Amino acid sequence: MPATASESAPLTSAPLGTVLLLGSLMAFGPLTIDTYLPAFPAIGRAFGADAAAVQRTLSVYFFGLAIGQVVYGPLADRFGRRAPLLGGMTLYVIAALGCATAPSLGALSAWRFVQALGGSSGMVITRAVVRDRFAPREMARVFSQLMLVMGVAPILAPLLGSTLLRLFGWRGIFFTLAAFGVACVIAQYTSLDESLPPERRAKAGPRAIVRTYWGLLRDPRFLAPVIGAGLLWSTMFVYIGGAPFIYMELHHVSPSTFGVLFGLNAAGMIGAAQVNARQLRIHTPGQLLRFGATLVSAGGLTLLVALVTGLGGLPLVAASLFVMLSGLGFVGGNASSAALAPFPHAAGSASALMGTVQFAIGATAGAVAAALFDGTGRATGVVISAVALAGTAVVVRTRVGDR
Repeated sequence: MPATASESAPLTSAPLGTVLLLGSLMAFGPLTIDTYLPAFPAIGRAFGADAAAVQRTLSVYFFGLAIGQVVYGPLADRFGRRAPLLGGMTLYVIAALGCATAPSLGALSAWRFVQALGGSSGMVITRAVVRDRFAPREMARVFSQLMLVMGVAPILAPLLGSTLLRLFGWRGIFFTLAAFGVACVIAQYTSLDESLPPERRAKAGPRAIVRTYWGLLRDPRFLAPVIGAGLLWSTMFVYIGGAPFIYMELHHVSPSTFGVLFGLNAAGMIGAAQVNARQLRIHTPGQLLRFGATLVSAGGLTLLVALVTGLGGLPLVAASLFVMLSGLGFVGGNASSAALAPFPHAAGSASALMGTVQFAIGATAGAVAAALFDGTGRATGVVISAVALAGTAVVVRTRVGDR
């Protein structure tokens, strides 16, 4: 990997090897989530549980991601990036094996929580590594490039999950995730250089960590992009939880067709992220962020109309979700750059807190949608449109990314 980039001498582009490795680590989240979505009905039948009960295993995973990130951030600032990342990924592998052998839905939920705690290390530390190595404007481009790599996961994961489900049952999905985790641990150990030298590491104890977090939460430069993007990204959380029911139960598509539709939506988000990377040459991150928020809101409102009235059937549902998720391709990189750029000396903590707040918002939105589940898709539409409009209001009013 290249030497750490300074603000005065930013890199002009991210090396391909860096993008591939960091993108793979960031892909743990969507891969672990999306691979088992086609198995929701099978898991429900195996444990005699309804759709809402199975969906709660997803909410538990989101809460685990939120909690795990707030822990790994200070660890990464104190001990460097490599050691906490290797430890977290090892925990992920152990938990994946626990999921594969779970004797009950409760046990599956517990192991999913532990799996999220381990997998969250890749998400938070990857963002910190990017902050270590790249200047602010380049950061937004690198995050968009990472979206291309990690975006392959939601395209292939449902297709992989449906294939594994057909060949080996739902438990085979988690054995495969464990194998992927082992491969990533090996790649990290052999290829990931330390990006935070000892002289730049935090020396403070727990009280100072709490003060750092409290300071970030009081700083509008951090809070506005985190809250705004968190609300917008929570549309994805609700979509992930509701998509299996909307597609496979409400519209009677097969698991393989579900994988194709899910993959097309992910492709829209990836394509939008690449357009975003190019448009950063002529537009500010804030302008592109507001454009993406508008798309997310438009897609969410159209989805609500389709689910409440039944107009347009599956085509309108699929089209509205495609627009919504494409809009998110303009959100993640720009909001992350805006939130992390002012805090070069607390990148791990800022990255962790950003992930924690956003996943807590998303998990809460997903839990609300599950609690309101009434055997139709209306709750999904209502919650998605509500958080989309709220997130758009935040980024427009505060002009995130323009400072």
